[in-house]
Amino acid sequence: MEEKQTIWTKPLVVFLAALFCCILWGSATPAIKIAYQLFQIDGSDTASRLMLAGARFTIAGIMTILFGSLLKRKFLFPKPASWKYILPLAFVQTVFQYYFFFLSLANTTGVRGSIINASGNFLAILFAAYLFRMERMTARKWIGCITGFLGIVLLLGGFKAIFDGSNVTLNGEGAMLAADIFYALSGCMIKIFSQKEDPVVLSGYQFFIGGIIVFLIGAFMGGSLVFHSPACVWNLLYMGFISAGAYTLWGILLKYNPVSRVSILGFLNPVMGVLLSAVFLGENKEAFSWNGLLALILVSIGIIVVNLHKKTDNS
Repeated sequence: MEEKQTIWTKPLVVFLAALFCCILWGSATPAIKIAYQLFQIDGSDTASRLMLAGARFTIAGIMTILFGSLLKRKFLFPKPASWKYILPLAFVQTVFQYYFFFLSLANTTGVRGSIINASGNFLAILFAAYLFRMERMTARKWIGCITGFLGIVLLLGGFKAIFDGSNVTLNGEGAMLAADIFYALSGCMIKIFSQKEDPVVLSGYQFFIGGIIVFLIGAFMGGSLVFHSPACVWNLLYMGFISAGAYTLWGILLKYNPVSRVSILGFLNPVMGVLLSAVFLGENKEAFSWNGLLALILVSIGIIVVNLHKKTDNS
């Protein structure tokens, strides 16, 4: 009864909190592209991009651990046996996923990145059903996945443009798809590993460890992270808060509400990404083109459909 009476179950609070999370996640794309300008990192400077990503997720890890500790009213530290879950998760969710994510945003627009990034929602469904055998695939989920992928294909100019490479690049759109594959894998891993350890502990420490690894790789490759102005500090702290704040708040919503009630609001994520890219990156032409709008609508519908709850899904 106590959980039912909490403010976190009120429909308006759930919607506003989920909207805030999606605004944070949606702002990641423009924040990273702005960071490249503030830190004066060239599109071909992979090493410095890795150092930026590593710094961001080290900070995100510290914030997540602190936020989680405040909520639990005790310092969160993983059990000794949990490191065998944290370390592989750090490589899949942070090292590999964000290597490709940061690479992509140096070579594609924010609008494209935000919409293509939504493919992780559909890949996670497919991986959970066919690779990890954690849930049953249904006709409804297939319809949602196909609808979402069609939106992405439309954004990229159709199948012909994808296969002949006239409208896509491996370092841009291809890298974002690779990042989404690792995102989907990490989501399934978290679902499995969270049965053994608190998901906040898993996420906080994998962010922290993964961030340090990525930062050191960039440093060994000869990268540099020069703070040219105070704006660099605020940008980096904000990027850390995106992951820590959104993840912590989303976790609270999932704790007090059915998963389907929260996850269905994930369609707001690409919407916010596109809108914020238009506002902060000046990508209005692509964001509000017929192709861009229709692609966003299809992707959003796909996310809503795959997250509709039915008892017969066993998911």
